[in-house]
Amino acid sequence: MKILVVSDEESRYIWDHFNRDKFKDIDLMISCGDLKASYLSFLVTMINAPLFYVHGNHDDRYETHPPEGCISIEDQIVTYNGVRIAGLGGSIEYSGGMHQYSPYEMQKRAKRLTSGFFKKKEFDILVTHAPGKGLGDGDGFVHQGFPAFNWLLDTVKPKYHLHGHNHLTYGVNQERIIKYQETTIINGFGYYIFEF
Repeated sequence: MKILVVSDEESRYIWDHFNRDKFKDIDLMISCGDLKASYLSFLVTMINAPLFYVHGNHDDRYETHPPEGCISIEDQIVTYNGVRIAGLGGSIEYSGGMHQYSPYEMQKRAKRLTSGFFKKKEFDILVTHAPGKGLGDGDGFVHQGFPAFNWLLDTVKPKYHLHGHNHLTYGVNQERIIKYQETTIINGFGYYIFEF
């Protein structure tokens, strides 16, 4: 399955110079947040694939104008073509915004996501806005990662963790892909295509 990941910055290559042939084999699209609703609606209209998304810390506008034709996967696990995908959007709390959480709040969300009546729920792809602590996060407080995501990677061991929040243009030490134990972590800044 070929997956298009988008996050944080609308790609001029896609939006202004769209070429359907370049994206004809995309099976699924995933947004890691902080993109205009109109951009996500454009993607789902032009590319023949569903689009799942989580909220970024700047996505308050989705409350009144959500991206049309797209599916929020906040705080849930969805299955698409046999692949289980979990979503936990938002960033570290820094200004009291709608999609900002303390480390404790995010840990509670992570535990709720995996708790099942009879057994722990598992998933293949973790989709977040912020990264894990020390796994692609930034130096400043606003761009630090959540230890809760490290806990999920350690306990559930998904094949992939997709995130955004830390733009690859922020500094020379930003990495697109990080390998952590059994998980490949991908920073979806702009856009990135990978094969599941």
